[in-house]
Amino acid sequence: MLQVFNDQIKHLQRERAASDAEASRRVDYLRDEVATRLCERLLDIKRHFPSVLDLGANACNVARALTVPTPDSPPLSTRLSHLTSADTSPTLLHRDADLPFNALLPSHTRTILPPADTPLPFEPQSFNAILSSLSLHWVNDLPSLLSQINKILKPDSPFIAAMLGGDSLFELRTSLQLADLDRQGGVSTHVSPLADIRDIGGLLTKAGFKLLTVDVDDIIVDYPSVFALMTDLQAMGESNAALTAEKGGLRRDVMAATEGIYRELHGDGGESVPATFRIIYMIGWTEGEGQSKPLARGTGQVNMKDILGGGEIK
Repeated sequence: MLQVFNDQIKHLQRERAASDAEASRRVDYLRDEVATRLCERLLDIKRHFPSVLDLGANACNVARALTVPTPDSPPLSTRLSHLTSADTSPTLLHRDADLPFNALLPSHTRTILPPADTPLPFEPQSFNAILSSLSLHWVNDLPSLLSQINKILKPDSPFIAAMLGGDSLFELRTSLQLADLDRQGGVSTHVSPLADIRDIGGLLTKAGFKLLTVDVDDIIVDYPSVFALMTDLQAMGESNAALTAEKGGLRRDVMAATEGIYRELHGDGGESVPATFRIIYMIGWTEGEGQSKPLARGTGQVNMKDILGGGEIK
């Protein structure tokens, strides 16, 4: 298995961030927004879910989003019987256990997962749906995890997930690289690598999922400075955890150069700078009886040449 991230460092980062509950809650704006958008995708699935797993639950942001009424329907929490929120960080998982939204869930348990990249502690075909919001981007062996998710889902059940990917924080990444070149004459890894949308469909298919839907959404957040952005990332527990990360952190002269380059390349001349979070949403279904299937290759009754006006280029 290819190791990209230091699992121990990432665990410590998340535990440390969650230990200051108030500071941690102040930076939940991204996780709350993505959890809301993720749960909206459940609105199109007209069924009741007896057992749902929130995998990589963070501070149970999905659980909270499920309890919020929508304009045209009651809370999605009314469409499930039991929710299991699972995460490797006990401090983050239990951070909001005493907040009011917990009482609005029909039945809810918090489960502490074993260390990252170890088998999931659930029996085959345990859940009617699995959700995952902003956790998969720290998984070293994503193909293995997706395969396990497929196995613990019941037949004809959805896996709905959102993860950071692609060009997330490209403004920070490019500014740090240019600052490194200017101050140190080389480039270090300051922003963790992320999966690309072009890889996700293939990974889901290899794991056995059917009827795939993959799309991308950019969320742009304005910050007073690059220092404020990096402070929030640290408070989220989302600091760099790549194995190739530079030891000892960023030098002050590199940070100062990054601020100027960031504003020059990506600012609009105002008092704030933008940061782009690219969210990859994915939906895959386990195979089941009576499920719609694509037609076999060659069974189409319409010739594409007729639609496109012939196959010759003149």
